[in-house]
Amino acid sequence: MNESSEIVADWGPFGRPLFDDADARALSRVGVVDVGSNSVRMVVFDGAARSPAYFFNEKIMCALGAGLSETGQLNPTGRTRAVAAMRRFKQLADGMELPHLTVVATAAVRDAKDGPDFCAEVLRETGLTIHVVDGREEARLSAQGVLLGWPGAYGLICDIGGSSMELAEIEDGAVGKRVTSDLGPLKLKDIPGGRRGRKAHIKEVVERLVEEMGPQRDRLFLVGGSWRAIARIDMMRRGYPLKVQHEYRMSIKAVQDTAKYIELSDLESLRTNCGVSSSRMALVPYAADVLARLVKTFKPKDIAISSYGIREGMLYEQMPQRLRDRDPLIEACRFAEAKDARLPGFGKTLYDFVLPLFPRADHQKRRLIKAACLLHDVSWRAHPDYRAETCFENATRAHLGGLRHTERVYLGLALMHRYSNKRQGGRFKALFALIDEKQQAEAEILGKAMRFGAMLMVTNKAPLGQIQWQPRKRELHLTLPQAHADLFSEVAQARLNSLCSSLDATLDVKIQD
Repeated sequence: MNESSEIVADWGPFGRPLFDDADARALSRVGVVDVGSNSVRMVVFDGAARSPAYFFNEKIMCALGAGLSETGQLNPTGRTRAVAAMRRFKQLADGMELPHLTVVATAAVRDAKDGPDFCAEVLRETGLTIHVVDGREEARLSAQGVLLGWPGAYGLICDIGGSSMELAEIEDGAVGKRVTSDLGPLKLKDIPGGRRGRKAHIKEVVERLVEEMGPQRDRLFLVGGSWRAIARIDMMRRGYPLKVQHEYRMSIKAVQDTAKYIELSDLESLRTNCGVSSSRMALVPYAADVLARLVKTFKPKDIAISSYGIREGMLYEQMPQRLRDRDPLIEACRFAEAKDARLPGFGKTLYDFVLPLFPRADHQKRRLIKAACLLHDVSWRAHPDYRAETCFENATRAHLGGLRHTERVYLGLALMHRYSNKRQGGRFKALFALIDEKQQAEAEILGKAMRFGAMLMVTNKAPLGQIQWQPRKRELHLTLPQAHADLFSEVAQARLNSLCSSLDATLDVKIQD
């Protein structure tokens, strides 16, 4: 049996955890700085290497690219702010004892006549070297950021910054064709002819991009702060109950409706209601015109917001391929279990125990079941009266990759039922409606199965028993080893009965001799 076969045999399709692997340890804390045309941001990634937490995340709006089209120089005020930001970030990195801080600069610095002088000033002031990337490299890094959150994703990446917009295609986990353009909002502000002249310029550039990229009718992934601001406005317009922007989906019609909504709205009121900064809101109308033309021209099958971009792409760049190939959701949940669960490793045992209840589960469903089992005990420190709510809130609002909004709700409901039989009412009711009643019922079954399985949680080295589920006969058969007979208490029996009630099943329990 080869190594890969052994991994599948021992750990299933998600592979053996990598936390003790040297490559994963080397990525335990990684610091990057993105010097953009609109903002300068420092991010420090920490935790599970494949799906890291944001240990530190701070941006300073500098608008380095403001007025660049007219002067050819970086905005003087923005430059002063950017150098001050870099001094702060360097001191923070030293305090965190980061082994290295990677800094990249994009359109404004690469286009400005004084870009090299700015980089030299930062080097003198901080000792940090700024790597200025061209448009194609920027597109590649942004595409890799999307792949961090969506392994195996395919479609068109569109990353909009202050002074440029990049496109890149991805397929089978690889980055393909890439192009760059001047369709950044800061540059569009300087296009002559008012809105009519600006829209004509956008149309001309997008048509050229189509010629270079070819047909792109798959998913359109939107990367960048201006796109996220538009998504936030779309959420408000629709009354969407979940505010997580990563993996938020929009249709072509929704984009067109929201672009019109922005055009007709008072921007200050819109900014206040949506929680968008004034500097970002000033760029939104320009970005909305670009997005409306993009979707009209490319006609993608759907549109997804990605919170992952160039900074995450810089982290992805440092990963070995075998780490890139892992499932970010599963790796994040494994890390959470290892860090917070009372009996790390029991999640795998629990997964093996409950999986027979879902005989038709495909890979996507099995990974949700696996994630739920890994997370089933990480919230035990929460107050008992709020533990179920805490589980749901953590699942639906955590910064996780590889998880659609509907899957967040499914996972949250399963974990809620790990601690509670009921879900009626409460402040999350509107979120439940994001999945249909069949999915809600299935999540309840998973949660109650984990609730019962947790009653047998004394070791992660032995099977809990065996479940046999016969859906046509509505019969649930449970066989427990003799070693667990004393664990099958009145409370355990009550939890098992609750599971049978949700399954509408009759129950047969056997204790092995």
